[in-house]
Amino acid sequence: MIFRPASLVRPLTASLCSAALALGVSASVHAADVQLPDTMTWSSYDVGSAGYAEASAIADAFGKEYGTRIRIQPSGSAIGRLQPLLSGRASVGFLATETFFAAEGVHDFSTRRWGPQNLRAIAGRPSSIGIFTAEDANINSLEELKGHRFAYVAGNPSINVKCDAILSFAGLTRDDVDAVMFPTYASAMSSLARNEADASCTTTTPSHVYELAESPRGIRWLNMDPNDKEAWEKISEVAPFMASYTETIGAGISKENPVNIVAYRYPVLAVRADTTADEAYNMLKAVDETYPMYKDATAAMPRWDINLSGVPAIDVPFHEGAIRYLKEKGIWTEEHQAWNDARTARLNALLEAWPKAVAEGEGKSDEEFAKIWEKHRQKALGAL
Repeated sequence: MIFRPASLVRPLTASLCSAALALGVSASVHAADVQLPDTMTWSSYDVGSAGYAEASAIADAFGKEYGTRIRIQPSGSAIGRLQPLLSGRASVGFLATETFFAAEGVHDFSTRRWGPQNLRAIAGRPSSIGIFTAEDANINSLEELKGHRFAYVAGNPSINVKCDAILSFAGLTRDDVDAVMFPTYASAMSSLARNEADASCTTTTPSHVYELAESPRGIRWLNMDPNDKEAWEKISEVAPFMASYTETIGAGISKENPVNIVAYRYPVLAVRADTTADEAYNMLKAVDETYPMYKDATAAMPRWDINLSGVPAIDVPFHEGAIRYLKEKGIWTEEHQAWNDARTARLNALLEAWPKAVAEGEGKSDEEFAKIWEKHRQKALGAL
């Protein structure tokens, strides 16, 4: 699935709202069309994060438009954000790549306590990420990364799996570069300016990449051809939640100097698969109808436009209720449905494989069980 940002179009509901206000009618006339609980709990990243700020802005809009009172439960860990959702204490999670990890049963979710989780997406705004290099390293393409120092972050699979996926675009793996492991995200990202690495991957706006751009080394983002179908299929094998994205904002990037990289989704509005179709439908409709109220809350909020946030690729399959609304809006296409069907088949295969791995791992150590599960996981994915 190749995704390119469309022009941000003000939703029809915004125009209707403006017309209503011009006639002296309250904007809340739309609220009758959306059925939300009186109170809701959402989980999110910690206070101060982009995810928390965006959840807060949308929650504030829900309160003003529909009278719904929303409690946001923040957590700095993947488990802490997923647990309230899976236990039913939260109805929606404003999550990151742990959505994919949970559905796949990997990293924090590969233990006997967890395994693959049956999750669905309602929407998720695109957040771009790419491989950047020090300009003086004279690396002009992904293929030229081979043998060069590449900065990874110890104990951070969310970043590292994205780096590995982008390397796969050029047919490379971590073994093809000189992988240098740094103890923290900040130390890894700033390592290029210190000449301790030549490349890494991140989003386009952290302070570290601006510092590199202004340093004597300079910065270069490595382009990824959006029309290279074979290369995108390679990425999908590693990270099916990624898609092509043309970025115009960031260090060394502008509208006049854009770069083709990838987008993942953060935050992802995730729900459990057993959420009813009507609940998912109303949640997405509310997100769409209140968009004019929150779109200017942060620099990234315009990307919640439903034409951007309501299409694949994303970490887990879209919920049937969300798809119903997207079809009503004329956004959902046959191509989107094909993506969703394939993503659902992948998730179902892992859910079916898990009990077999648990049975085989009975009485085995955690280390042995991890190998057993990975064997079953790869077998299930290989059969697709």
